[in-house]
Amino acid sequence: MTSSKKIRVLAAKPGLDGHDRGIKVVACALMDAGMEVIYTGLRQTPSQIVEAAVQEDVDVIALSILSGAHDYHFPKVMELLREKKVEDIIVLGGGIIPKEDIPGLKDCGIAEIFGPGTSTEDIVAYIRAHVRE
Repeated sequence: MTSSKKIRVLAAKPGLDGHDRGIKVVACALMDAGMEVIYTGLRQTPSQIVEAAVQEDVDVIALSILSGAHDYHFPKVMELLREKKVEDIIVLGGGIIPKEDIPGLKDCGIAEIFGPGTSTEDIVAYIRAHVRE
């Protein structure tokens, strides 16, 4: 009998953003797709997110933000991952992020940004295609 390791995803809401319906919908879709999901809850600092990701040995960090603070929190998560020499975690972003901000977020290391209306099937497919076996 062969068993493959499940993809592990840390779902997080950085900053003071208090709206979590979207990340919960995504987390449920990822679980339905057979992934393990750890949801950190609301109002997490970048440091808390990175510590949890390292402790939980995740493959993906899925950040969701609606507050407009993505230009601070997303790069800070990437900076902290680099400081810890963590290079094998894919970091995704989602929420209300203006299109003009996406290139800067990708330049800092965010792998992909999923905006409102993105199908959960597209998110699942992206993760499956980009997580190393």
